[in-house]
Amino acid sequence: MEIKLSEILMIVAILLAPVVAVQVQKWLEKSREDRARKLWIFKALMATRAAAVSPEHVQALNMIDLEFRKTRYRLVAAAWKMYLDHLSSYPKDDEKQQPVWDGRRVDLLTSLLLAMGRALGYEFDEVHVKRGVYAPVAQGRLEDENTRIRRGLLDLLYGKTELKMNVTSFPVSEQALAEQEAIRVVLQQLLDGKRALPVSVSKKDDAGDAQ
Repeated sequence: MEIKLSEILMIVAILLAPVVAVQVQKWLEKSREDRARKLWIFKALMATRAAAVSPEHVQALNMIDLEFRKTRYRLVAAAWKMYLDHLSSYPKDDEKQQPVWDGRRVDLLTSLLLAMGRALGYEFDEVHVKRGVYAPVAQGRLEDENTRIRRGLLDLLYGKTELKMNVTSFPVSEQALAEQEAIRVVLQQLLDGKRALPVSVSKKDDAGDAQ
């Protein structure tokens, strides 16, 4: 009996079909998981782009190197490198340059989000990324106050500033003042010999009992 090559290939295909199907399924699942992680980073950064110091924003930034490391994401990697370099150059000792620095930070973050969005199949307008975000004024003021408080506490702990105290009054008790004055007068009289110090002498019998 002669077996044709086509028949052999068909038999092999039938035998390998379950294995191939399993491998394809695993590959699809891994691909979906990889994309889901990238989408989480992108969505987290978009949602918190007005709160750059929030824990979720920082966590998403720190995951970029891990999830966008392939060659196809080189534009994302380049944008992230520029943004990270800028974040490391905050002019903490020059308050006049801080608004300029923050403006540049917003521009670089926008470039990063646009590159990341395009890599994931999203198209956003630059103006929308910059302006299309809801950030309550009260929340911004609260974050600014918290930052100032932390900075002030650190300066105090490191001895860069002093704790100013202005004591205007102490709680006063008229009775306590009168008692203190009476005690002072008596002590002064004793020291001046104007008052005798009362002394009581008790007698004891042989048994040691006082009589």
